[in-house]
Amino acid sequence: MRVLLVDDHALFMDGLKNLLTANDIEVVGMAMNIQEALHKTEELAPEVILMDVQMPDVDGIEGVQLIKAKFPEIKIVMLTVSQADNHLFNAIKAGASGYLLKGMPKEQFLELLVGLNRGESPLSPSLAAKVLTEFARLQREREVADIVADKTSLLSSRQVEILTLVAQGLTYKEIGGQMRLSEAAIKYHMGEIMNRLHLENRVQVITFAAEMGLTSGKEDR
Repeated sequence: MRVLLVDDHALFMDGLKNLLTANDIEVVGMAMNIQEALHKTEELAPEVILMDVQMPDVDGIEGVQLIKAKFPEIKIVMLTVSQADNHLFNAIKAGASGYLLKGMPKEQFLELLVGLNRGESPLSPSLAAKVLTEFARLQREREVADIVADKTSLLSSRQVEILTLVAQGLTYKEIGGQMRLSEAAIKYHMGEIMNRLHLENRVQVITFAAEMGLTSGKEDR
């Protein structure tokens, strides 16, 4: 495994280099900022880049995007001092292959890093749990979005807008004023909405809208 180290703390990089080389992992170079990392990536052709999240000038997340844009085949593993790092999901979305804590036991660090050769994504255990939780939440959101799209496809765009405003607590008169329609027109559309969605009253309409996530813009009234 050919590794490039990217960190603005020279002492940490020296220690990490010694750890890797002592365990038969080749360190081909070191860089202290993203521009230097780009130059050395092109020059040295590493297989893996170990990069600090907090970098000067251009941070590690943007660094991942820049490097992956030019060298999509290279695997990038982010390094952080905190398991509560807010950059975790942004790094993964940007294309990072893993996310490891700087303070973790060296044996565990090496084991997770070598897992790259087996196609695994190195993640500190505490961070892995957060990733799984977040991805499960995103999956639920996608499923709800699919249901919303399916249900609301029965309505016109105007009717979806009226449904949303009703769910947010506006009266028919207020909706009519906002949409430049008469109150009678709003009542007509509400009748159509209930017919198409097989709902019987305004309470069911609001309940349906809440389940579909259409009340997110609701203000305290």
